Amino acid sequence: MARIYPEGWRQMPASGRLARELDTLATLAAGLPDDHAVYHGVHWTRVEREHALFGAIDFVVLGPTGRLLLIEQKSGFLDETPQGLVKTYAKEKSHVGVAMARSAGQLRERLAAFLKGHQADVETLLYCPDYTVRQPGSAGVDPARIVDAGRREHLAAIVQSLLREGPRDRVVLDNVHRFLADQLELVPDVNAFIGQAEALYTRLAGGLAEWARRIDMEPFRLRVTGTAGSGKTQLAMAVLRDALAAGRRPLYVCYNRPLADHIALIAPSGGVVATYHQLCDRVLRAHGKVPDFSQPDAFARLEQAFRELEPGEDWRFDELIVDEGQDFRDEWRDALLRLLRPGGRAWWLEDPLQNLYGRSEAALPGWVRITSERNYRSPSDIIDTLNRALPLPHALEAASPLGGSGVEILTWKDETALVEQTKRAITRAIGLGFRRGMIATLTFRGREHSLFTPYERLGAHRLKAFTGSYDLLGNPVYSEGDFLIDSVYRFKGQAAPCVIFTEIDFDALDELTVRKLFVGATRASMKLILVTSERAARLLAQRTE
Repeated sequence: MARIYPEGWRQMPASGRLARELDTLATLAAGLPDDHAVYHGVHWTRVEREHALFGAIDFVVLGPTGRLLLIEQKSGFLDETPQGLVKTYAKEKSHVGVAMARSAGQLRERLAAFLKGHQADVETLLYCPDYTVRQPGSAGVDPARIVDAGRREHLAAIVQSLLREGPRDRVVLDNVHRFLADQLELVPDVNAFIGQAEALYTRLAGGLAEWARRIDMEPFRLRVTGTAGSGKTQLAMAVLRDALAAGRRPLYVCYNRPLADHIALIAPSGGVVATYHQLCDRVLRAHGKVPDFSQPDAFARLEQAFRELEPGEDWRFDELIVDEGQDFRDEWRDALLRLLRPGGRAWWLEDPLQNLYGRSEAALPGWVRITSERNYRSPSDIIDTLNRALPLPHALEAASPLGGSGVEILTWKDETALVEQTKRAITRAIGLGFRRGMIATLTFRGREHSLFTPYERLGAHRLKAFTGSYDLLGNPVYSEGDFLIDSVYRFKGQAAPCVIFTEIDFDALDELTVRKLFVGATRASMKLILVTSERAARLLAQRTE
């Protein structure tokens, strides 16, 4: 099966033209071997509804030798004119051959500049699954490069035959993915599991990763207040890439260790990624000062020693990105800003609704602030449920194209029932088709107080849980299991296709409870199952009646 970029396309609902192109993508995915890669812009549509990759091109297929095939799909009826094939739209007519040649030429030029002397072999193919070309010789496209209704069942075989020939160019193969990822503006979204190598790539239409980077100011101080799923971490990753491409040295700092561990795995090399306390520890050790974590006030001492130390040029940066800013103290802010070189740029990303530690809002006088209440990650029914069930300070806007997933609630009255209902939720998730790696079970209580912390399994399901220790390289150690279980505190900033939010219990919807429910629910990108106490379920039901 061919590799498809971006992923997640099988879960996207579509109709009309988009549905036809997703059908084609499924054909290419199933019909091409795994040494082929297909890049597409079908399902991540922008605000203006344009989704072609390069002008008139819908798909780019990379073959095993480095040869590229640009596929333009024209569904429906075509006109055969003396000037060649023409596609008629509501307001204009497009000469298919001319548009394809122009797009291929533009791509060749841009690739040549990117590959710095190495020449990429670029071919084109017209796919018209609903129309049989009567006069291929006058179509304006090489007849060998046309797959019409009469040959559509052979599409994958024809594509493979066109990409089989040619010498293998290692430089092209190694760099063309990076080029196409840049052109598609693919940015990694934080996936379900710490240490998971494969990132889910998304394109947020009109989201933070696109328009926040267009802002210009001097000095550059941008505060981004965005709700869960609005694209803050995607923006951070794009800023990291921009900085490195421009020769600037970036520093990414967050509060949560699991988030820092995951970002470190998927971030491009060349910058520094750490939690605030990891950064303090690294700087102090670099100056020969080894913190003593056996002391009861070790972290307070660590912070003070970092504030008092002159870090030196080795710890100066051109770009500072603070993620999870709602969890940072004012003195941390000051200690980080002094690491910026003159003219350095600073980004502060935060979501007050994810403030689980009761910290006061950081004072950032003189900073420009932008806000976003659009959640692109969670299905619309999850956002609708949160808007109805929780006393949020403002309504959230559902921007995900997914809907109809159905928030399910299982209730319990004692600890025995809690365990059984959690096992039932896992079985339910598997029954819905979610693989083990797609499911994350989150506990409402912290790791120290959770009923599930001592558990190695739930029925037949082996649990993968943080053991509380780290290996010699500083990586978190997890138990040998198949189903991730973690606390809502540790999983903040991450996501999973299916989230089972368990151990939920409260007698009032106070501020902290609302925030914990919000954080846990918005980790789900496709399905949410809540396992709540009977009294908690009653309180939630009262608000939705």
